[in-house]
Amino acid sequence: MSIFDVEVESVKEGTQTLQPYKGNVLLVVNTASKCGFASQLKPLQELYDRYKDEGFYVLGFPNDQFLNQEPLESEEIPDHFKEKYGVTFPLFKKTMVRGENISPLFEQLTDETKGMGSSKIKWNFTKFLIGRDGTVLYRYSPSTNPEKIETDLKEALK
Repeated sequence: MSIFDVEVESVKEGTQTLQPYKGNVLLVVNTASKCGFASQLKPLQELYDRYKDEGFYVLGFPNDQFLNQEPLESEEIPDHFKEKYGVTFPLFKKTMVRGENISPLFEQLTDETKGMGSSKIKWNFTKFLIGRDGTVLYRYSPSTNPEKIETDLKEALK
């Protein structure tokens, strides 16, 4: 199944596929407002602003599976992220990124990539760069600063 056919839960639109993003380069990120890596939201927004006109989207999937670092309700997260970090890129409902209730999106992403010793996501702010054709190009650890992704992003946009 293409990544663009996977169903996700949008805060505003409800259940949908990623078809609206087909043909674009995507950076899928599991986020959490209370995570120590939440400061990455600002540089993620800067990447989005810099390259959105070239067909690039950051897609944020809030997650509360790691030490309850996302206490907000799904509907509260977009306003909080916008107010605190200036985030305008698309955000989705809280999503399970590992375990028996893993979302189909993250199941596919982790099946196609491997982290350190295991394919399962170990923490918030794991990032997946997806090409225009839906292929997962790179997986980045939570500690990878968004600025370090820019070279790979520019190549993917060509």
